[in-house]
This record gives sequence, structure tokens and C-alpha cells, in this order.
Amino acid sequence: MLTRYDPFREMLSMRNTMERLLDSAVTGTSTLQPATLGLALDVAESDNEYVVKASLPGIDLNDLEITYSNNTLTIKGEVREAQELEEARYHLRERGYGSFARSITLPAGVESDKIEANYDAGVLTLRLPKAEEIKPKKIAIKAGDVHKMIDAGVISKN
Repeated sequence: MLTRYDPFREMLSMRNTMERLLDSAVTGTSTLQPATLGLALDVAESDNEYVVKASLPGIDLNDLEITYSNNTLTIKGEVREAQELEEARYHLRERGYGSFARSITLPAGVESDKIEANYDAGVLTLRLPKAEEIKPKKIAIKAGDVHKMIDAGVISKN
């Protein structure tokens, strides 16, 4: 996994959850207050690229900002509050709103001018091609009349 464990982020998340629980016990309602939302990510790596997926259902793409600098990918955005229903009493309100930001540091360089972003069915997919200097290379070995190719630990005779 490429995401570093951050105990402070986990404690903050637990604190926010406890505050909402206590607030709903005191007021008798189950509402979410505007807060900073978390953004869950999937990060995968192949020989040629990193693929990052984030679930962002219902977000307006104008409220989304993606940056890459110094091996750090940052996704920022805002989920706007739904318009309140006039004279309605909510029995349950669980949909969150507010701003969010998530940064991850990738272990190796990326060709930043070739990063692709696609948003489909509420899922943001980012493809970050690895820089040429970090991609695995095949090295030819000559020993007499036998030639061997080494590729990521596999030796084959030619």
C-alpha cells in the first residue's frame, strides 16, 4: 500500500464521529454538521504506471482540483450541501458535505505532463505514467556463444 498510516488523521476521524454521536444524543437528531470529509483511495502499480481511483459520487467537476508536485498527488474538492427542504423534519441525515483534501506520495517519479484523469459513474480514475528512468530495463549478458536476457529477475536463454 502506498498510503502512509497517519494516527492523527485516524484520531481526528474518531473524534468527529464521537462529536456527531454525542450531538445527536443531546439534540435527538441524527444530522451531520459541515466538516472536512475523508476521501478513500485505491492505488495500484504496474510496471508502467500508477492508477489511483477515488469515489466521488455527485461531485461537480468544477469543485474538484487535482495537482501533482514533487512525487505528491493531491486531490481537493468540495461537496456542496443539498438544498434544504422547506418545512421538512428530517428523520435521518447521513449524507455529508464540506471540503476534502487527500495527498499521497508516490514512491517514484511520474511523467507529470502525461497524467490522465477520467470521471465516470462517480469514480475518478487517474493514470500516472512512470518516468522512463524508473521503468524496469532488460540487460543483455554475453558470455561466449550463449546470450542471456535478464528481466526483473527472470533469466532466459536466447
